Amino acid sequence: MASLFRPATVLMVQYAHYHRDRRNIATHYVGIPLIVFGIGVLLARWQLDGNPLTAAWLLWILSTLWYLSRGNLLLGVAVSMANGLLIALAHQVAGGSVAHWLGWGLGSFAVGWVLQFIGHYFEGRKPAFMDDLVGLLVGPMFVTGEALFALGWGKNLLAEIERSAGPTCIRPTKKPQAF
Repeated sequence: MASLFRPATVLMVQYAHYHRDRRNIATHYVGIPLIVFGIGVLLARWQLDGNPLTAAWLLWILSTLWYLSRGNLLLGVAVSMANGLLIALAHQVAGGSVAHWLGWGLGSFAVGWVLQFIGHYFEGRKPAFMDDLVGLLVGPMFVTGEALFALGWGKNLLAEIERSAGPTCIRPTKKPQAF
């Protein structure tokens, strides 16, 4: 596995090589937040030795430190805020019965991954994390970056992604590579 501590530009370009089909990116807009939310729900009930800090918030803090240290402050802040909102929402639904908690947590997580694999069917390529586990952290950053690009932010980063990985497109549907 390559270094965990590569700059945001390098990580975004590498991830983009696996995500050029617009249908794949569209499924990621829904699937990745569902996965983050599902993980948040599942970890929201785990408190650390009576501390009010849950495992979900601890994971958010650690990931936020990582995002903020990748050399692109605005992108790091934006993805951390988006993830923070998802974790806050996750805490809201984590209460109640065990069935309610597991239903929301596992259901959101599973639906998110189904959407990811549907997207990669259109892409004709396996998910990035299968070659580099850091892709699990880059996914939320990539989706946030794509949303920011749509709003006109990050023209230099987008230009570097498109220079290296090419523009987004609609690919002819083909059988994906074996996972």
